[in-house]
Amino acid sequence: MQTKPVQLIIAVSGASGALYGAHFLRSLCVLAQGSSSLIVSGAGLRVYCDELSSTVKTPDKYLEEVLKDIPIKDRKHSFTLHDASDIGAKPASGSAQYDGMAIVPCSMKTLASIAHGLTSNLIERAADVCLKERRRLVVVPRETPYNLNHLKNMTALTQAGGIVLPASPGFYQMPQTIDDLGRFIAGRLLSLFHIPHNLFRPWEGDSL
Repeated sequence: MQTKPVQLIIAVSGASGALYGAHFLRSLCVLAQGSSSLIVSGAGLRVYCDELSSTVKTPDKYLEEVLKDIPIKDRKHSFTLHDASDIGAKPASGSAQYDGMAIVPCSMKTLASIAHGLTSNLIERAADVCLKERRRLVVVPRETPYNLNHLKNMTALTQAGGIVLPASPGFYQMPQTIDDLGRFIAGRLLSLFHIPHNLFRPWEGDSL
């Protein structure tokens, strides 16, 4: 059982895999008490529109569309939007008390910047703050194949204290739809932030 409200920073950057970000937001909305900061980059918004056949133009419309099927009465979690270019916003400060940050999906450019301490926007700055404050940072890259630079950057990020959760869904839960794959990654993210869920059946072993 969740014992205290959760406060995260959630970022959506310009990588393929917009479905994963949408499912994580929906799952957090109905499963976890609390409030989180949401940062949607311009590239992230564009990829979402391309991949999910949307016409939304702004982050607030993005959030509205992602949560549209969830009745207000069923929402446990709220979200505050921040402009990705506003490096003075709340998530940029170490004194702001967050439980961690998830970047889903995470572009290779964003991952590289964080791994090397470059902070040109609020997503990168917030991630850098999470690392320096020793808070949990989880990035969800969706790229294939990886080149050597990608692998080195993921290693550097891991050495700095981050967690790389590739968007590689398992198949032991016998997915029937593309949304089942989205829920799997959302569930793995929730587990890393110690948020209970029932988005897929956990593997319980297989004795011969």
